[in-house]
Amino acid sequence: MVGKNVNYSFETMHLEASQNTTPPRVKMEAKGVDVYYGDKQALEKVDLPVPLNRVTALIGPSGCGKSTFLKCLNRMNDTVVGCRVTGSITLDEEDIHSPTVDVVQLRARVGMVFQKPNPFPKSIYDNIAYGPRIHGMTRDRTELDQIVEESLARAGLWNEVKDRLQEPGTSLSGGQQQRLCIARAIAVNPEVVLMDEPCSALDPIATARIEELIDELCNKYTIIIVTHSMQQAARVSHYTGFFHMGELVEYDHTEAIFTNPQQERTKGYVTGRFG
Repeated sequence: MVGKNVNYSFETMHLEASQNTTPPRVKMEAKGVDVYYGDKQALEKVDLPVPLNRVTALIGPSGCGKSTFLKCLNRMNDTVVGCRVTGSITLDEEDIHSPTVDVVQLRARVGMVFQKPNPFPKSIYDNIAYGPRIHGMTRDRTELDQIVEESLARAGLWNEVKDRLQEPGTSLSGGQQQRLCIARAIAVNPEVVLMDEPCSALDPIATARIEELIDELCNKYTIIIVTHSMQQAARVSHYTGFFHMGELVEYDHTEAIFTNPQQERTKGYVTGRFG
């Protein structure tokens, strides 16, 4: 499917149609999104639907706009001086740039995990408890303990840290720190989890564990992952968008992107001819 100026419809995605499966509901959707840093245009007319409880991967060469687009989805670009975003981005059909949208609440609903693990300089327990505390999600310590345990368990970390919750989060290995950051993101019960190259700083074993975790988490959360690794995108995602020079060139079911791309630029990238 062509990326630019196309009105996407999951109903027309040939793979799902051929499997006679019900297309997933759209959780978030970008329409005609342009992003500018000062006078420089970083993204042009991006149309992309994000399906509910699926993993969507964004691939493309460095500087193509993947991370810029990802940060649009929870308005992280609001914090960048000179950045301007136009077009429409909706969450459950509500414009996230509407004056009625509370940005703090939006970022609780659309959480983010960054490229390098960034645990707070606090205990493992307090890393997870921080979000629920500031959002007033619990009435007492018992409820907070439960959220901490459930979040660490969902991130596949509870059994490894349950006897050391008061130790610093920075005392964990790199892969454990990234799972701690994922646990911290899901502790506030988000609906969407954004992941900006979450495995780029990890070794192969830790990467495999994060990929297994992504597969488990998409049963409860909608996940969008930026990755430089086409192999990772092929392993973990249901849908893939290929970005190049600020355009979304093609977006489709992951299998179609990697086995039968419709655009020459996509074909060139996935076959290694450029990028």
